[in-house]
Amino acid sequence: MGQLNLLLPQRPFSTSEIKRNQIDRLHNRFESLDSDSKGYLNQEDFLRVKELAVNPLCDNIILAFFNEDSTGDGLSFRQFVRILARFRPVKQSGPQLLNSREEKLKFAFQMYDLDKDGKISRDELLHILNMMVGSNISEEQLGSIADRTLTEADTDKDGVITFEEFNKIMEKVDIERKMSIRFLS
Repeated sequence: MGQLNLLLPQRPFSTSEIKRNQIDRLHNRFESLDSDSKGYLNQEDFLRVKELAVNPLCDNIILAFFNEDSTGDGLSFRQFVRILARFRPVKQSGPQLLNSREEKLKFAFQMYDLDKDGKISRDELLHILNMMVGSNISEEQLGSIADRTLTEADTDKDGVITFEEFNKIMEKVDIERKMSIRFLS
């Protein structure tokens, strides 16, 4: 696998799961996003991904990429592959690493935990809801949705949702499928 193999993450998935042509395709995608040929991707580079750019949570998703793996100016190819590994479909056999249910839930939790204090507050819920629905519903309706969400999820009644509570409320959600992207075939 030569030079590109040296750029791969330590263990986002086994080498039997990724082939040379897949690495080449990932590297080509990385280079196409790195339009200035800097050798790394910055936050603006991710806005070139159309599906991401139209997502109302685009900024939060991109920030989560950089909060998690960025060092310095941007994301290297190795870090880029590591981030994408989280969105690989979960296989039924073998150990799951970055794309496990728990890792996907941690990533989703980060979308809501805007101040990164390990808790989702009512204000954070309101902010996310507002981003998702905009002016389609009233502030009163948004507040009602946030309050209902807190009532259902906040089992210890401390006014915030912890990761454990988030995990519990997401038990019936097929997060493995909803947070999987087939970027290699």
